[in-house]
Amino acid sequence: MSVRYLGVNQHGHDVGVVQANRPAPTRRAVYYFEMGVKNAGQKGQTSIGFTTENFKMRRQPGWESNSLGYHGDDGLLYRGGKSESFGPKFTSGDTVGAGINYFSQELFFTKNGSLVGSVQKEIKGPLYPTIAVHSQDEEATVNFGKEPFCFDIEGYIFKEKMKQQSVSDKLFLQTDISHWIVRSYLLHYGYQDTLNSFDMASETDPPSNHQNGYGEPPEMYGLSHRKLLRQLIMNGDIDSAFKRLGEWYPQVIKDETSVICFLLHSQRFIEFIRAGQLEDAVKYARSNLANFLTHKAFDGLLKESVTLLAYEKPAESCIGYLLDSPQREFVADAVNAAVLSTNPSMKDPESCLYSCLEKLLRQLTVCSFERRAFNGDQGDAFLLHKEVQTCDRSRCS
Repeated sequence: MSVRYLGVNQHGHDVGVVQANRPAPTRRAVYYFEMGVKNAGQKGQTSIGFTTENFKMRRQPGWESNSLGYHGDDGLLYRGGKSESFGPKFTSGDTVGAGINYFSQELFFTKNGSLVGSVQKEIKGPLYPTIAVHSQDEEATVNFGKEPFCFDIEGYIFKEKMKQQSVSDKLFLQTDISHWIVRSYLLHYGYQDTLNSFDMASETDPPSNHQNGYGEPPEMYGLSHRKLLRQLIMNGDIDSAFKRLGEWYPQVIKDETSVICFLLHSQRFIEFIRAGQLEDAVKYARSNLANFLTHKAFDGLLKESVTLLAYEKPAESCIGYLLDSPQREFVADAVNAAVLSTNPSMKDPESCLYSCLEKLLRQLTVCSFERRAFNGDQGDAFLLHKEVQTCDRSRCS
């Protein structure tokens, strides 16, 4: 898109202004666009910046309240009608850019691929990308990203993210905290063999009681039993899992209409489907799943499980995921948590639902959402997997 000034510039209210028809998007880390000055005209009064929806379209951005602009004729930054020293002038052949850094809540400008400077974002509400021309024959083009930018915006975003990460990196953590967190995770889910290999491969000795003030994790409770129960469920041997629970932790399955009993019975039904034993699946459903029909909390999984009977190739159906390993793992995790909840030294039964690692990640997610809310719901939406990838790239760089 291009714009050209055809007037004669007689006063300050005959500016040629082009404002985007949509505000800058806010669900991202940084927003950016560029203007190419094809012709500076008689006075070189081109400008670039941001304005609000009700901005007067015959004035330069920055001359009115709730607007900001970087001007080419004097290199000044104008905001709310006041000017301040900012950067170099720009003229024909130059490419200038304007952006919003939602990380730092700043507005920044560039010239010919180099960062000029930034100022605090004081304007509230949606901001519209805006350019202006104000003397005869001035002509400019706008690039919203359809063409490659002159400024390395991806590199800028990466550096800004690394700045945010560096704040966390400066926090003091005990040297063995990562080892302790990983070890606690393995303990929590009963991965005893992996835990033993982890301890053998690590240069850090397994923590003793009360080391670093943490004490021995309560997840040590029933470790060998939980390991075996997980193996049985992951192998599809639900009958043996029921038997072992009855021997070791009968209180877990004492209530025949409990969540754990439902999950185990539904998984046993699913295992019949996996094996192609449809008649046995129907019999099992009638004798063991019928008791859960009146429980609305189980309605969703119960209906999906029984619906598997309707498909000739249930694994290829829309609910075929029930036949995959993650469903077994889901049931195994639930049984694992139920066993942990029987630990008499467990002060908070709900703490058995998540490992320390998962609690930390949940806390990180909540804090990130709160920070974004504090910034007016502006900035990159927090996605945990993206943050992990960013950390991996930073370590490789």
